[in-house]
Amino acid sequence: MPRPETDPNPNLRYRAEPGPPARILLAGRMDAYSVGPLWERVLREADDFAAQGELSVDLSGVRYCDGAGAALLFSVEQVAAERGVEVHMDGLDGAIEGHLRPYREAAATRSARGAVERPWTTRLRRYVVAVGHEIYEQIAFIGEYSRALALAVLHPGRVRWGDTLKVAEAAGFQALPIVSLIAFLLGVILAFQSAIAMSQFGAQIFVADLVAISLLRELGPLMMAILLAGRSGAAFAAEIGTMKVNEEVNALTTMGLDPVRFLVVPRILAGVFVAPLLTLYANLIGLIGAALVMRGFGIPWVAFFNQVSGAVTLTDLTSGLFKAAVFGLLVASVGCLRGLQTGNGAAAVGRSTTSAVVSAIILIVVADGLFAMLFYHFGI
Repeated sequence: MPRPETDPNPNLRYRAEPGPPARILLAGRMDAYSVGPLWERVLREADDFAAQGELSVDLSGVRYCDGAGAALLFSVEQVAAERGVEVHMDGLDGAIEGHLRPYREAAATRSARGAVERPWTTRLRRYVVAVGHEIYEQIAFIGEYSRALALAVLHPGRVRWGDTLKVAEAAGFQALPIVSLIAFLLGVILAFQSAIAMSQFGAQIFVADLVAISLLRELGPLMMAILLAGRSGAAFAAEIGTMKVNEEVNALTTMGLDPVRFLVVPRILAGVFVAPLLTLYANLIGLIGAALVMRGFGIPWVAFFNQVSGAVTLTDLTSGLFKAAVFGLLVASVGCLRGLQTGNGAAAVGRSTTSAVVSAIILIVVADGLFAMLFYHFGI
């Protein structure tokens, strides 16, 4: 039988149901005036229910909640956590979750001294829930920007081409110096290491074949994608994360503007457009570096580039450029997603930037492995 309301409050109605399942029902206004009289009773009931191994809070009847109400809900979570129980909140909307987020983030940055060691089952359950939530957010984000990209294709006039070109300039043209340096050194290193082995058989001329195929099919797109993740992916996450902290993203929503179409689409289009161009440029610079090395081994420029033109095919070039476009899509989308996931405070921007770079590099390597298997099976 449900327990009767413990305090007849005209603003906040409270009822505890021992269950099973044990449940606390809250309805009405959860503000500083209404939660105060019920605070101790709610926490006492939550502790009793958590001792039974499960607890849920029904918020479907709550029509208003401010910081005081969120503090009560967070206290209920903390009381249950001490028992190793996770609270399930039914009817939790975005407004209440927004008030809860600062409390949860503050608890997440607690000092290591005196930290409570929770059972491994609780840690495993929380990890699985966090991973599931992350996968859900990524799938939802993919759906959102896929829809926005489809609308951009159908209605090109709605795309912010000015912002797209500015992002492309920052991600592409301004990256040419670092791309030139890395690509040149990569070509030099490949040529030196290959020439040492090939010289034992008097086959130095075939270094051109090895360097050209390696750069065009694999190392050019991969190196460019990692540089793009470190420069542009981090920049996207930091820019959108700062806008999120400053409530600029919420302001766009308030004005009726879609943040995905307004902020994400120009960056994704720029990433997909710039990545193949940077890869093509990196391939050329890498071949020039290899040609300089081979000139020292007595291979003329003409002979080197004739050997390159005979070794590589159009398929080698197009497969590398296609991989680069996919890598650009991954880097831009991950950077934008991490930026939109940024929490409150300056530290959250740093965490989002770091997460964007790490996630992008992991996805690049995984995608590169998948491409290697697919190209092998399809004979590309």
